[in-house]
Amino acid sequence: MQSDLGASDYAALDRRRFLRGSAAALALPYLPSPGRLPIPGRSGAAIKRFVCVYFPDGVPMPLQDDPAFQDWAWFPHGSGRDFTFTKVLDVLEPLRDQLTVISGMSHPAVRAVHGHSNADQFLTGADTGAVGDYQNGISLDQVFAAHIGEATRHASMVMSTDGGTGTPRGAHTVSFDPKGRAIPAEHRPRRIFESLFVNRDGDAARRAAVGGSALDDLLADAQSLQRSLSKQDRAAFEEYLDAVRETERKMEKAKRWQSIPLPDVEGHGLDLEVSMEAPRAYFQTMMDLIHLAFRTDTTRVATYQVGRENGVGHSDHMAKAVGFPLAHQLSHDTKNPGGWKDFGIYCRFLAEEVGRFAQNLKDTPEPGGEGSMLDHTLILFGSASSAFHLSRNYPLVLLGGKAMGFRHGQYLNYIGDGAFGGAWNGGTEPWQREFDKDDVPLAKLYVTLLQRLGVETDTFAGFTGGIEGV
Repeated sequence: MQSDLGASDYAALDRRRFLRGSAAALALPYLPSPGRLPIPGRSGAAIKRFVCVYFPDGVPMPLQDDPAFQDWAWFPHGSGRDFTFTKVLDVLEPLRDQLTVISGMSHPAVRAVHGHSNADQFLTGADTGAVGDYQNGISLDQVFAAHIGEATRHASMVMSTDGGTGTPRGAHTVSFDPKGRAIPAEHRPRRIFESLFVNRDGDAARRAAVGGSALDDLLADAQSLQRSLSKQDRAAFEEYLDAVRETERKMEKAKRWQSIPLPDVEGHGLDLEVSMEAPRAYFQTMMDLIHLAFRTDTTRVATYQVGRENGVGHSDHMAKAVGFPLAHQLSHDTKNPGGWKDFGIYCRFLAEEVGRFAQNLKDTPEPGGEGSMLDHTLILFGSASSAFHLSRNYPLVLLGGKAMGFRHGQYLNYIGDGAFGGAWNGGTEPWQREFDKDDVPLAKLYVTLLQRLGVETDTFAGFTGGIEGV
């Protein structure tokens, strides 16, 4: 964060001590967090978990009179419990009674925004806009993470193929904190594994204590400094102090976990050196890391952004897993012969890997509880655009969570017949059109998801009330 503070603003500040405190706050050493929790379920409360897997660029949406419609449209044919998967999602057929496909939902605030800008708000529903000032809100996963609180060592796992935060309206993360600030995503499997399971420092308690002392000094000095700042500078400095307070909170949590040993997770066969040179293996490793974190109850919340919108970043090479050079280009080439099939093959690959993850959870008994881990884990798989760059009718699949009361084995079609689709051949893009029918606000589904996850709320992103029938 850049600062506009002048030399006179620092008059009341011990500069040397402030800098020492700043280093502690913004560049804290890794604080190895402690190990194994009691076996889930022993506390008497059922474990609940949440995963979001986000993919960019929308899905194949050939029109009903197109020969490709029968096989390569993303959404199933039919509705309710009487539906048939196309070749895009038929890889999920073995999990049919564990999933719900949903059409006809989107976030109202950004329906008139180009689909390339929408990953940022997929889990927030905020009015992030198309240009100009940018303001986001808290993401669904972080609401649930706050609800979990101190029950796990890590509040959440935030991952993406590209890593970091990206840019406003070009996010590399779908997770945002309570003030709408992007939470950096990790993209290196080894770093993820080590942050969860490797104790690098046997002297962590002493370092945490020293760091805590420095933070105390910093906060005391900051209160004195803040009184001498202008209104504009106070706002900027308050943002900085929020980061300091968050660091302080994490340090306090780390101290409480110091005496608990880390889980023993050796010998699980993960290839932690895998990269996007082997995209399918990379995708599988990222999902396996979530599975491992859940099985050890290291966290109960995870997000994974498969790729950034607009074909930016090395995540666009994920399509190499099925023989295509670039993923985003597939959404443009649907006007070419075989284009719908090619795009469908890529989307089928994404569904296959999410299905593999869900099946692994289904095959794993719930530790200390009843049923499978999938019964206690809700997976949200989807994108913030459907047809070419269209920020409506999000393609959504819910998997798992039967122990939370989800009624699966159905296709909830809120848009009916005649959903917009077709290839783009130039001119006005779908997102620029006017529509005579609006989708159901996705935030209302999120209210229901949070309620099933145990969060007592009836609102999200300014919308009240949930969705019946889910």
